[in-house]
Amino acid sequence: MPRQGRPPLLIAVLIGLGIVVVQALLVPLFAAPAANLGPRDLPVVVAGPAPAADALAARLEPDAFAVTRVPDAAAADALLRDNQAYAAFVLTPTGPAVHTAGGASPTVAQLVSQAAAGMNAPVTDVVPGSPDDPRGAGFAAGFLPLALTGLAAGAALALLVRARWARFTGVLVFGVAGGLVGSLVLQQWLGVLTGDYLLNAAAIGLFATAVAGTVAGLGAALGRPGLALGALLVFVVGNPISAVSAAPELLPQPWGAIGQFLPIGAGGSLLRSTAFFDGAGGAGPAWVLGAYAAVGLLLALVGGVRRAGRAQATTVADDRVAVAA
Repeated sequence: MPRQGRPPLLIAVLIGLGIVVVQALLVPLFAAPAANLGPRDLPVVVAGPAPAADALAARLEPDAFAVTRVPDAAAADALLRDNQAYAAFVLTPTGPAVHTAGGASPTVAQLVSQAAAGMNAPVTDVVPGSPDDPRGAGFAAGFLPLALTGLAAGAALALLVRARWARFTGVLVFGVAGGLVGSLVLQQWLGVLTGDYLLNAAAIGLFATAVAGTVAGLGAALGRPGLALGALLVFVVGNPISAVSAAPELLPQPWGAIGQFLPIGAGGSLLRSTAFFDGAGGAGPAWVLGAYAAVGLLLALVGGVRRAGRAQATTVADDRVAVAA
């Protein structure tokens, strides 16, 4: 007597309930970081003579700000240009002034500017973002398609290209071409980026290689579950804690810090570094992306060998069964 499967109604109910559970997990993952933005050890600078500057530094909340003391405005601006702080509170003979690095985070610059208004302090943006994208919305919105196309390229290469060296080459070609075209569109066409075109292209290309390589490598090594794991790692978890539209120090911790060790967070930080700071502060994100790219490409090669070996073993076994029969 044939065994009966699960009734279609039961399957439909289980699918519906399962997706609701996923929804319940995804909504807070995406919404909670955005709803709880606030400074958490945000690097800022206080510049000026010791007694007054010390008093100002003491007024800043210790859990909200990580304060660096420097003697004057020139030293403060140097830290901002080196991508070591988001803002500086400068004590001058005529009163306090605020210097910002809008290129590092327009969100932080706006928050600090609002605080400066309450202090009647003038605001100077030492490292501004693009004049065509003063709020940084274009940068954040333009970065998302770079991640999505990297996911798509990695999945397509894993599913459609069986030859491991061809898959490896496909990831590299996508990375180089994606970097050149991405920088061309974001900088030359939309004006979202400033700085050196080739340096920005290198940053986008490394990010594209890291994303596509990770997804293609996991897909080659694990099959379809690997593709799901790659999408989970890169986008589902990595995107909401990437801080591309804010700053890592504004997100609840440790999620803001963890996001910088995932491809989207590291990619956003690296591109800000190349676009607005001539590469300053970009070494850490570049190493993170380089590690993802290297491991992904290695998995694409090794995974292809292992899967080919399993397929050959299966074919041999089938042949032996056929001969025995």
